[in-house]
Amino acid sequence: MFAQPSSLGNWWTYFGNKKINNRWNWHHEIQYRNYNFIGDLEQLLIRSGIGYNLSENNNNLLLGYGFIKSTPYIIGTDIKKAVYEHRIFQQFITRQSFSRFFIQHRYRMEERFIEKDFKMRFRYFLSLNMPISKKTLAPHTIYLSAYNEIFINNQQVIFDRNRIYGAAGYILNKHFKVEVGCMRQLQNTNSRNQLQFVLSGNY
Repeated sequence: MFAQPSSLGNWWTYFGNKKINNRWNWHHEIQYRNYNFIGDLEQLLIRSGIGYNLSENNNNLLLGYGFIKSTPYIIGTDIKKAVYEHRIFQQFITRQSFSRFFIQHRYRMEERFIEKDFKMRFRYFLSLNMPISKKTLAPHTIYLSAYNEIFINNQQVIFDRNRIYGAAGYILNKHFKVEVGCMRQLQNTNSRNQLQFVLSGNY
């Protein structure tokens, strides 16, 4: 019997942002992605970068690097093959707030070195956070989170994927927050649901 990845995967994610000074910051993250709830590794992603604030807290430029290990199943078997990717990326983030709504736009360009292949990809990310238990995103606040992210290739098949996400979160203190949500990932040939558990830290 051949292995079939579950239709419901799971991502465990940590996002970190270290403030170096008023202008510079260090971004770092790790994502452990499974085909099922836990234990069947689909992808391990480690990403880091140095950012520069064009204006305090609202507009940030960042140059980064990512290491990705993917383990796709060989078609028709229960055997997985490790595929390694080195990725350079550039991004611009801008943030806005309107009443109780906190909006973020992220524009990212990726140069992807996948073994002997080279690809480029553009990503646009739009997120919305809204506090529920308080009027602002302060410590000990419950909030709702949603985002949509579109991926565009530079190759003949232009559309890569689209991710739609919804979650509930809690701000533990001025440094950490947690989220639990579900993401629907749409691709040309298939789509999957992903449970997500996210820990974010700002120092």
